[in-house]
Amino acid sequence: MHGYWLEQNKINGHYIPLSISPDDFRRLVPELAKMGFVGANVTIPHKLSALEIATKVSDRAQLIGAANTLTFGVDGEIFADNTDGYGFITNIKTVCRDWAASDGPSLVLGAGGAARAVLSALLDDGAPQILITNRTRSKADSLKRDFGDRISVIDWADISKNLYALNTLINTTSLGMVGKDKMDLDLTNLSSQTLVTDIVYTPLETELLKIASRKGCRTVDGLGMLIYQGIPGFEKWFGKTPIVTPELREILLK
Repeated sequence: MHGYWLEQNKINGHYIPLSISPDDFRRLVPELAKMGFVGANVTIPHKLSALEIATKVSDRAQLIGAANTLTFGVDGEIFADNTDGYGFITNIKTVCRDWAASDGPSLVLGAGGAARAVLSALLDDGAPQILITNRTRSKADSLKRDFGDRISVIDWADISKNLYALNTLINTTSLGMVGKDKMDLDLTNLSSQTLVTDIVYTPLETELLKIASRKGCRTVDGLGMLIYQGIPGFEKWFGKTPIVTPELREILLK
């Protein structure tokens, strides 16, 4: 993806994978700037460590409690940001331009790091109420404590009872992903007026999205979130806003 954008903007640069063990992360990442890197994306299991080594942290990364994008500045400065929530919201608004989190309650499935980013983005977009559920309830309870009064926790077994009047249903779990457990939910009560999105993109159309589509719901797949979360980092690193094209989606799908 970044290679595509570098080529489109005629930037002489490279985006390369680096495998760094958790034990070496804190020592090696600050050295990247000396090697000519302008920034880096980080993923599991480094997102917390990326936050901790930073000299400056964005408000959203601080709230989410993790960073996925680092920008290296002069004199060893490291700016940490979390762009997952931006990618999530931008993906939906690009596909469904009349959608807004403020239009009604949302239900978030899962309570991991991705859920934290999604909650932050929904709240920023004015969501009046967010229901959150997780198979381990204590993790969802922890998110309520961190994110405040607009968050309500429901038991996983009670999902079907809370589908009637949702504005948005979001899956942030790995359920339904290739190689993971099946998403086995009773969606009988899901309204056709609900927008359903899944951050999983392998497969592109998950079972959740298939069922929602058959019920007449608008659906948004997770590939766009992956693409749009990359934009803020590219902007900071190179001073140019990359363009999302159908060609880019096809390249990633292949």
